[in-house]
Amino acid sequence: MLDINIEKKLSGFTLSFKQSVECQGITAILGVSGSGKSTLLNIINGLIKPDSGSIQLNGKTLVNIEQKQYITAQQRNIATVFQDALLFPHFNVLKNLRYGMKSIMEHRIDEIVDVLNIRRLLNRYPAMLSGGEKQRVAIGRALLSNPQLLLMDEPLSALDMPRKKELIRYIQFLAIEMKIPILYISHNINEVKALAQHVAIIDQGQLYRFDVTQKILEDDFLKGWI
Repeated sequence: MLDINIEKKLSGFTLSFKQSVECQGITAILGVSGSGKSTLLNIINGLIKPDSGSIQLNGKTLVNIEQKQYITAQQRNIATVFQDALLFPHFNVLKNLRYGMKSIMEHRIDEIVDVLNIRRLLNRYPAMLSGGEKQRVAIGRALLSNPQLLLMDEPLSALDMPRKKELIRYIQFLAIEMKIPILYISHNINEVKALAQHVAIIDQGQLYRFDVTQKILEDDFLKGWI
């Protein structure tokens, strides 16, 4: 369970999010650009500190401002895949995958390479990869850190439609077959419809609604908005 109860003052509004999220399947954070989605993600992964409040992951406190508790990003056991794959250009794919890999995952590297269909890419460098291939490598690197939770910040937004459909299949497989809980940030309602079991809508930093995906998609609030 991910329990979030935080506030963070931003330019123009205050991000305020209070919600418990099951660490199971895919939960989407949906909102227009500038609504506070990425800030929320970076508060969860520890790159940004909230002004007030707390976050707990599976009963462990990650941050509690009032009690002066703060676990750094490196210690949270949370992996993040960003819109830009952020691969090391001077490392080939295999070295990128192994960067930050936990020793406990050594026996699973072949499995993850095959799941993501990147074995033929292992000796290539990032400059030789397509956008979709880079994102698959970034996902593999994240998985090899053995995270309790995988965060994805608009990972498909820079891809063309065929690559998006390809990546959606891989992300679905991770959540269903490999049982990796995923928090998925997006402004694209079609991606959310294809991937998520639950959705939180953020509007101007406020949690507007949290529910199962089908009920969210029926909300009149979304018409003409996303």
